[in-house]
Amino acid sequence: MDFERTGGGNRAFMAERLLEVRGLKTVFPTKDGLVKAVDGVDFHLDPGETLGIVGESGSGKSVTVLSIMRLLQRPGRVVGGEVLFRGRDLLKSSEREMQEVRGEEIAMIFQDPMTSLNPVYRTGWQVGEPLRLHKGLNMMDSIKEAVSVFRRVGISEPESRVRAYPHQFSGGMRQRAMIAMGLTTAPSVLIADEPTTALDVTIQAQILELLQNVNRESGTATILITHNLGVVAGMCERVMVMYAGRVVESGATEDVFDHPKHPYTWSLLRSMPRLDAGEHGPLQAIEGLPPDLTNVPSGCAFHPRCLFRVERCVKETPELLPVGSTQRAACWVTQAGADLDAARAGGGPDA
Repeated sequence: MDFERTGGGNRAFMAERLLEVRGLKTVFPTKDGLVKAVDGVDFHLDPGETLGIVGESGSGKSVTVLSIMRLLQRPGRVVGGEVLFRGRDLLKSSEREMQEVRGEEIAMIFQDPMTSLNPVYRTGWQVGEPLRLHKGLNMMDSIKEAVSVFRRVGISEPESRVRAYPHQFSGGMRQRAMIAMGLTTAPSVLIADEPTTALDVTIQAQILELLQNVNRESGTATILITHNLGVVAGMCERVMVMYAGRVVESGATEDVFDHPKHPYTWSLLRSMPRLDAGEHGPLQAIEGLPPDLTNVPSGCAFHPRCLFRVERCVKETPELLPVGSTQRAACWVTQAGADLDAARAGGGPDA
């Protein structure tokens, strides 16, 4: 038996994980060249835990989970790696086998519920569809279950709401309906891709609390994709930071946030508003822009924007290696033993 420390303490798990991604590579051929949207991503998910995936737009977060679900739009395609779910490689499964996995074993909440819900079908019909497909329920029983799960996710007057169309729901209610759809079959894994996009802060808090309750009460393992580091700090045991299609740091959330081991993570954390920064404390923006994925810089892709770069960063691509009790980072500087806060305070590289 192996052990890995998480933000909530020690978690013991058997050698076979719930979900394990190894060397995942996804590309999109374009007229400007080959976009390596996901370039050798590795991570795992254990039963009942919550993993946060963060990074700027275009870092590969959504494409990673769409690759896992095999829902990529053409011309995107997976060209390498393994996606092991309960030990079975989903990339080698037939489409029929994937249809059995999607919705029943792994459910996904998409960014925009208005485009994910079919406008011509009543919401109750749509939420009950996974039960008809995977559990063999008839129409009447599936609608009864939809009423029950509507009530569970906090949709008021569920008996009448199941007869409503998506356009008759508010943004927050549509997102709750999407979560309800994902929960009907009690999946082992729930993937939430920016579930609070375009919602006001009050509704955001309610949706996030709902996801926490699902994880706590049902033991559903959750992958949460978000730009909001504060959400990750409050919800996730582990965090994975992506940049230019690669994982640059991962580990227990508390450790990553307290002692980031990659300059990109360090920079992200310092670009957030802080209560302890003082009234006039300026935000420390990350200079420059994410790279063009058809022409990724040599060496570490972050080196043109990095405050700590050394000559090796420009020439050689670092591997994701252990740099602490729970953390892994792809950085030559921290792998050599440097502390980023101390290096910056002491006028380290490029200070």
